[in-house]
Amino acid sequence: MEILKACGGVAQTNCWLIADEVAKQAVLFDAPNDTTAKLLDECQTRGWDLIGLWLTHGHFDHLADHAVVSGRFPKAKVLLHKGDEDKMTGEYPRIFPLPFEIPERKPDAYLSEGQELRIGSIKVQVMHTPGHAAGHVVFYLPEEKVLVGGDMILCGAIGRVDLPDSVYDVMCQSIRRIMDLPDETTLLPGHCGRTTLGRELHSNCMVKECLSRQGR
Repeated sequence: MEILKACGGVAQTNCWLIADEVAKQAVLFDAPNDTTAKLLDECQTRGWDLIGLWLTHGHFDHLADHAVVSGRFPKAKVLLHKGDEDKMTGEYPRIFPLPFEIPERKPDAYLSEGQELRIGSIKVQVMHTPGHAAGHVVFYLPEEKVLVGGDMILCGAIGRVDLPDSVYDVMCQSIRRIMDLPDETTLLPGHCGRTTLGRELHSNCMVKECLSRQGR
């Protein structure tokens, strides 16, 4: 397995590319504006078939480049949880003025709690983790102990809970589920660099506060 990262866009958001080099299949996780081209180039250079754009949630900084991805790899399926479809179809309130337009569309298919996906031989489990956004999900690779975490836990912080469909108590419930995964799990967050769940458990005051609210 290989993991590549690009970071950019107006909110300095991460997109992660995970590939099974033997099967020559890859998936892009999230698509910040003006950021995905580098990883798409890597796919083409290495002869990887990009089979999907799997979105952790629908906030603009995570899906803005979806049309770029579909334009380069038309067969790549865009997956999103039903709870965040309104953010992709333009029904969600426009909170921030943006210097670009994001084309509206529907996802090719919906993500759901407990769903199992594959990237070649790599198993990927979907966990529905609302709180930051109603349709937020994380992607857990159990055999590799890797978690694509979106905007749940962010290197000493947690994702915003002041947005229209954010709920702090629900966020804490989702964070507790995540922190029940093995401490050695590598976290690939939506912003900042790689970390581990164990590191966040011991050093992230906001995670500790969420866990204490849940009685852990």
